Amino acid sequence: MEKTSDTVASTPYQDTLDERKKRKQPITVIAIYPGSFDPITLGHLDIIERGCQLFEQVIVVVFRNPSKTSLFSVEQRTRQIRQSTGHLPNLEVDSFEGLAVTYAKIRQAKVLLRGLRAVSDFELELQMAHTNKTLAADIETIFLATSTEQSFLSSSVVKEIAKFGGPIEHLVPPPVILDIYQCFAKNKILEELAPTALPMVRATGGQPIDPSLETPCD
Repeated sequence: MEKTSDTVASTPYQDTLDERKKRKQPITVIAIYPGSFDPITLGHLDIIERGCQLFEQVIVVVFRNPSKTSLFSVEQRTRQIRQSTGHLPNLEVDSFEGLAVTYAKIRQAKVLLRGLRAVSDFELELQMAHTNKTLAADIETIFLATSTEQSFLSSSVVKEIAKFGGPIEHLVPPPVILDIYQCFAKNKILEELAPTALPMVRATGGQPIDPSLETPCD
């Protein structure tokens, strides 16, 4: 009788893991948490902290979107996130312009981390996950459900409340609060000065006198 083998064919990825185990080399799983974070909220921070408990290294990546007008510049957003996550030793903050899977490949990350607030989020996130899978089959998307008390929270909600002078202390990390209030206070001043500034702008051939008129909160 012919003897059959019970050995299961392994994948290249599994072979790599087995080789590392034989060499007793630590296996570091890097997770990328991509987003605009304009601004970072306590909901974002909740996902970041839980991600840092699950993975050896988490990289929060602020993505540049030239087609979208942001409240804060990329540099400001990365600073805000660093100031809000200084207690997490296995976290890195970076910025990038391009596809999330492209950045993940550059950093040799195997996981894209995403947060889900409601069923309405799931449909879009699932579509994105499937699309990313066609671009990089070896990168997995892992979803974390947002904590119940922050399931309503988004950057847009924070900006809408702050715009009309509402309290945001319970919505964003402390390092971000002052930045948001200062930003909207500055925009309000510019709106009040607009009738006076308009003739001056026309007098300079359409170029604003104050460069801050062009970017909301630089």
